[in-house]
Amino acid sequence: MAVVYEKTKLLTDKPLHYCPGCTHGIIHRLVAEAIDELGVQERTIGIAPVGCAVFAYDYFNCDMMEAAHGRAPAVATGCKRVNPNNIVFTYQGDGDLASIGAAEITHAATRGENITVIFVNNAIYGMTGGQMAPTTLPGQVTTTSPYGRDPALCGYPIRVSEMLATLDGSAYIARVSVHDVKHIMDAKKCIRKAFETQIAGKGFSLVEVLSSCPTNWGMTPKEALKWLEANMIPQYPLGVKKEVE
Repeated sequence: MAVVYEKTKLLTDKPLHYCPGCTHGIIHRLVAEAIDELGVQERTIGIAPVGCAVFAYDYFNCDMMEAAHGRAPAVATGCKRVNPNNIVFTYQGDGDLASIGAAEITHAATRGENITVIFVNNAIYGMTGGQMAPTTLPGQVTTTSPYGRDPALCGYPIRVSEMLATLDGSAYIARVSVHDVKHIMDAKKCIRKAFETQIAGKGFSLVEVLSSCPTNWGMTPKEALKWLEANMIPQYPLGVKKEVE
């Protein structure tokens, strides 16, 4: 009988700790499948962040390291430069990457560090209680913007992918979503392409993944996916923002 579905070797058997409806689990699988299919497991190092994915080292069946909040690109830079044959990726949320880690991600990209970044954007601080993040949408209610984000007071959301695509050192930048099957399949292709960019030695690659946070958005999982599609995608248009041949 033909195998239709099986668990990738790059994921451990440990149950995920994420909230019901959170799409971190989907993104974990896509990353793991890409590494598995490319046959680079034995030389892959993942960098776990501070945030909802802080325990990522429990779920990926490859070498993993923990970084201080926002500093994953700096740790990844060291891992890659010490041994350029390593395949190094960071897995970061929007609070980790776009706020406290904004300098690290910008300078890693402009230096053209040959690493891959998986950037999970759920428009809110997840682990710490649902505060406003750099990616929170105008009008979006959070625990620190109870009347909705006011751009006149708090500024506008940061479009990280578009910003990093302007830098000479970036080689592949894409934004994807995992709110339905079609977009999950598209996300898989882009994540694999990002790792292929690193394997080819082309430079810095990043895939931004729009993700839902039902708990902090105060929605059911189904409502959260619909809200993502209706509100986040217009603010953060999907697609490849930069690709160096």
